[in-house]
Amino acid sequence: MSLLADLTATDGLPERPDLPWYVAPLPRAVENLGLRFAALIVAINLVGTAFGFWYYGLHPLPLSDPLITWQLGGTPTSMWAFVPDSPVATLFIALALGLWTLGRPNEYVNALAFFGCWKLGLWTPFVLLAFADGFTAANPLPMYLFLLFSHLAMTVEGFLLYRISGFPVRAVAVAVAWYGLNDVVDYFLPIAGTPHHTLMPGQALRESGIGFTHPSPTHEIAAAGAVVLTLTATFLVLATRVKLLEAGALRS
Repeated sequence: MSLLADLTATDGLPERPDLPWYVAPLPRAVENLGLRFAALIVAINLVGTAFGFWYYGLHPLPLSDPLITWQLGGTPTSMWAFVPDSPVATLFIALALGLWTLGRPNEYVNALAFFGCWKLGLWTPFVLLAFADGFTAANPLPMYLFLLFSHLAMTVEGFLLYRISGFPVRAVAVAVAWYGLNDVVDYFLPIAGTPHHTLMPGQALRESGIGFTHPSPTHEIAAAGAVVLTLTATFLVLATRVKLLEAGALRS
């Protein structure tokens, strides 16, 4: 019991203001534990980022594979930044917590990290469950479950950030712009090639070798989930800022 008390102690950690459950849903002990082991969480997320880029088609290993394959291989290089959404999100949360542990927190990175953790942490389980038959046919059950629960863990991580961030409006604006642009090119106006969202069951590489087919209604269902999550992320970060101001935890 004393060990648990040591691990969840608040010594040296940012104070926990009294906020509504919907912006601070984690128990205090879980928040404290997460912040105290922030360096470990950073390392885990960096490993997840590397795996995510491999999953989308950056294959330095095995050497028998082309270096660029799978979804990245079928996407114009000018649009590669919009393809690996989940590994970019885990990179954002690793940077946010890493910069905080170094005493150099960055509000822009914090806002991007929260959006990424909320949006990709829930969008991926949403599509994995909505199209479970297709995903389980294409992935072994251990991989399917790993993708499901690792992304849900991202959502949990995002709710550590209000302890180290005030989510200023300028930073939220950058996050809305980035993830809003992602929604546009992922589902509506791809600019180059075809829409760039994570491949869904039933999609195939086009005969030209660039871009993928986007069967209906899978495409529309995935798009609806992404847009709703971008909107709710915007609400949550702005609500968090308002509640922090009301609690006197920030200067207006």
